[in-house]
Formats: sequence, structure tokens, C-alpha cells
Amino acid sequence: MNPAIRVRGLEVAFGARKVMDGLDLDLMRGEVLGFVGASGAGKSVLTRTILGLNPKRAGVIEADGRDLDKLTPAERSRVERGWGVLFQQGALFSSLTVRQNVEAPMREHLDISPGLRTELAMLKLRLVGLPPDAGVKFPSELSGGMIKRAALARALALDPGVLFLDEPTSGLDPISAAEFDELIATLQATLGLTVFMVTHDLDSLYAICDRVAVLGRGKVIAIGTIPELLQSEEPWIQDYFHGKRGAGRAAPQAGSMLVRAKSSPL
Repeated sequence: MNPAIRVRGLEVAFGARKVMDGLDLDLMRGEVLGFVGASGAGKSVLTRTILGLNPKRAGVIEADGRDLDKLTPAERSRVERGWGVLFQQGALFSSLTVRQNVEAPMREHLDISPGLRTELAMLKLRLVGLPPDAGVKFPSELSGGMIKRAALARALALDPGVLFLDEPTSGLDPISAAEFDELIATLQATLGLTVFMVTHDLDSLYAICDRVAVLGRGKVIAIGTIPELLQSEEPWIQDYFHGKRGAGRAAPQAGSMLVRAKSSPL
């Protein structure tokens, strides 16, 4: 089976600064892949490059075995309709209500009536745990946790198969972050999503990730389950998982929260 996303020999640079230097990565269908690395290592740059928002100097990016560079604009658009994206700060349109934000991708890509569009948007808001009255509010009226959920509803607007999450729990308090992790796990299990999650949050990695990839020196320097990474001798990985924030933490069985989510209704 082809990976959902396959990256080979990726090179990305901004002027003389090379961010990706021959990076290889496979995102397997149905998994939650966490992506970590030092600040400024290029985690968000990789996400944006896969999405086509940043240009690359070299390399191949495939979706379902198809080289994105060889697709026509129409074919590329169809592939991208199968991807949902939650940006780091939500990136909601401030001049639109929450419901209108969720409707935006539908308005762009679906030929459906306004009534059906509204009905589907409200369904997505319920799916992420927001009350019906959230739909008429503007982003400025929402808490940080509600903004994340509204942005997630928009990411799910077109029923994607692959979900990209950029620091999904950033800025949330520990309780809200744990609730959001559990929401992601439940949605992944219920909807059969493939999830690519950039994060620095150890709790998220332990809670919902099947594998974790580590970015360093412009490449993926390690990838595997957390128990496998705990055996790595890479200095940054040692510091990350065995430092003060990770001290005393016992690795749970892989996908432990996902197992609970699969046994529970949404």
C-alpha cells in the first residue's frame, strides 16, 4: 500500500539558509504521526511545503503514489480537497462568523445550496464539540480552546482523509489541551483519518501518536514509536524525552488513547 504522503530528497531554502536538506518521510495511511524538532528546525516549513504553500528547490512529494509536480492544476486541486489543515493559531477569518468560516471551503469547492451548506457547517461544529450558538459568534468572541475547535471544524469541512495539525494544543491550558488531544483521537478513530501533527507537546505525543518523527539537520533523523525513540542516542532526542519535562514519564502502550477512542462513540 502506498503511503498517504511520501517525501523523498526534499530541499527547501530561504536565500542562503537551507531548511530541508534531502529530507525523506512517509506518512502511513490511518496513523497519527507526531513531528517534533528544535525551534526553528523547520517543522512548520515542512508542513507548508507539502501543502504547496512554500516552494521547494528539489525533491519529490507524492500523495497516494502520485507525484504532485506531475499533476494538472485540476488534479492537484482534487488531491488537496482531500486534505484538511489546522494552522497554529487557528487562522480563522476575523470578519466572518464561525459558521461562515466553516462554510468557506464548501463555498469554494462544493456546488450545493446555501441551506445545505449551513446545515453541514453546523454538523461539523457539533462534531468538534461546539454548541449551536457558537456558529453566530465571531472569532474575537471565542476562547482559545473554542478557536481551535472552530478551526478544526473548518479543516473537516470537506471530509478530508488526511489532516494536518500545526501545534494544535499551543496556547491551551493543560486541561483544554488534554481534551483537544482526546477529540483528535476520537475523530481519527471514528472518521478513519490520517493525521500529521507538528507539536512540541510531550503529552500529545504520548497520548495519541502511533509514531513520532524527529527533524534535525534538515532531515528526519529518527522515526518510530516513543519506546523506540527512547532508546535513541541522538543528543536532542535524549534531551527532549529524558530532560526535565520528560523525567519520570513512563511510555504508555502505543495508541493507548486511540484504543479508548475506538471503543467509545463520538
